[in-house]
Amino acid sequence: MELYEAMRGTPATRRFLADPVERESLERVLDAARFAPSGGNRQGWRVIAVQEPETRRALRDLYQPHWRAYFEHTGAAQILANPGEHDAFRVRMLRRSDDFADRLHEVPLHLLVCVRIADLVITDGELDRPSIVGGASIYPFVQNLLLGLRAEGLGATMTTLLIPAEPAVKRLLAIPAELAIAAYIAAGHRADPWPSALRRRPVSEFAYAERYGEPF
Repeated sequence: MELYEAMRGTPATRRFLADPVERESLERVLDAARFAPSGGNRQGWRVIAVQEPETRRALRDLYQPHWRAYFEHTGAAQILANPGEHDAFRVRMLRRSDDFADRLHEVPLHLLVCVRIADLVITDGELDRPSIVGGASIYPFVQNLLLGLRAEGLGATMTTLLIPAEPAVKRLLAIPAELAIAAYIAAGHRADPWPSALRRRPVSEFAYAERYGEPF
């Protein structure tokens, strides 16, 4: 698959077939994703591939409370309670997202992406705002995983809503203390056709020339 095609055609997948992910496909994805950049080339990523049904269900159970809280906080629950008052596309997307959360354990492959905390360089830690810079050494790897899965014809959804349950997840999966969970990816064979186009804002709405607000 051509790179720009993959970048434009890698949506979040929320409906999956029950077919397992072939090990050879996952190995190719991991082998390619490891060439992501990281600070100092430390390559602090670690990945746990979960396929055992009981463990997937346990992860779903840990995910659910945080999904419910997010669903309420963002107003999504209110939208679904009054669907006729809202855009049909958004209502459909929210329903699929909620169904995905309920059936998360049925997705055949769960990837827990972790990072060695010692390999992160937090250059914005003293600024008066939440830190985001530490993710620079792990999220390029995560995006490589998503693009690699797409190249294999596999759908995926990445979420961070499992991270508030990190202590329980660490106990469940025997994750050592020196690691932090960075992303939770559900992957498998997509149940729906691939979309012909994704909805995104045009470049003119987010890119500027020389100074913020100046037309690009």
